[in-house]
Formats: sequence, C-alpha cells, structure tokens
Amino acid sequence: MALQDVIETRPEYIVGISYPQGIGKHPILARALQAYAESARADLMQAVAGLQGRKPTAPYDLSLQFTGLVDTPRIVAAAADGSSYTGGAHGNPLVQRFVWLPQRNEMLGSQQLIVDAAGWKVVSDYCREQLMTGLSQQLDDDGLEGEERSQALRTRSRMIDDGTAPTAGNFARFEPVMNADGSIRAVRFVFPPAQVGPYSDGTRSVDVPAQVLVPLVAPDYKPLFRAG
Repeated sequence: MALQDVIETRPEYIVGISYPQGIGKHPILARALQAYAESARADLMQAVAGLQGRKPTAPYDLSLQFTGLVDTPRIVAAAADGSSYTGGAHGNPLVQRFVWLPQRNEMLGSQQLIVDAAGWKVVSDYCREQLMTGLSQQLDDDGLEGEERSQALRTRSRMIDDGTAPTAGNFARFEPVMNADGSIRAVRFVFPPAQVGPYSDGTRSVDVPAQVLVPLVAPDYKPLFRAG
C-alpha cells in the first residue's frame, strides 16, 4: 500500500501531510495512519465549509507529519504530530502514536497492554512523580517565588493529577523505547498539549522502564520486554 504525501494550497486553507518511507509494507498500519490523516482533513474541511465563502483572517491550516519510530520483525511504531488551525488563539494539537505487532497481526493499544486497573495506578503514580519533579524544576527555572509560585504549583499539579488519572485512556498514546536486541526497555507515554500542563508547554512525555511495567503487562505481551 503506497501512501502519498499531500500538499494543498488554497486561499482559504493549506494542507500538508507527510508519511514515512516504507510504511506501506505494513498495510494495516498504513491504513490506520491514512485514516487518522483523513479524519483530520475532514474536520478541517468542515470548518472551511462553515466559512460559507468568506476568507478567514488567517488561512485555515492542517500540518501533519507521520514519523517512523521503530521497525523490527516484532514491533513497528509510528508517530503522528501536527496541528490544525481553524481560527482562535492557536491550533488544535494532533498527537497520536501507533504500535503494530507484525507477528501477531494486531495493533497494540493501552487497553490491551495493561488490563488491570491496579496496573494503571502504578503507571499513573510513576508518571505523576516524574511530571511533578519536572514542574518543580520548571518553576525554579522561571524564578517564581512566594504566592505566585504556590498558585502556579496548585494549578499545574491539578492538571497533572487529572491528565494522569489511572485510566487506559489517559495513556493511550505511547511508543516503545528499544534495546539493541529488539526488545522494549521502556514505554514512553506521550501527553498532548494541555493534558498535563498549559498548552504553551507543548507535548510532554514520561519514560516508564521495563522493570516497572513487566509485572503489570498482560501475559501475551511480556515477551516483548527486557529490562536493561
């Protein structure tokens, strides 16, 4: 299956979509990427239609880049990163991750990776701790003190708490971090802008090591991991 990059320029809108080379050798994964792109484009075109012929003050814009992350016999992963602008102060972030298991002929989602609610509690606690450490460092770097720091800490820690609540949906975007032998040594959970912090902070991520994850992972997927 061949995926073609898309470039469209009109007075009302601009579309740019790029795919990684060679992804077509995994047709089901390629179709998943294409479906994500087509959905984003359909949303943009719906907004364009809503203009009813009026020219926007700034062209509506869809910018979406797919990147190949991992390509091994057991694991193939790709990332989608971009944004869609349809007016307002900033664009809507487009952040997604795709993990394909060729030998199992299936896409791996967070709900399959960890099926036990208690497992997500462990992942939640680990990610929250890492993000809170990063927040404290960020506030130090920003030079915030006194009540200003306290207010920022309260506001942003609530966002972290909400964005890392122990449900599979909050950790739906993830990518494997690989050992040289093709096993997974960590899983990088990816949080789009505004999930665990202000939009201006951009996309955030936390690497959870295999030694933390392996006891939590569903039995079918444990062989994919190796700590170290």
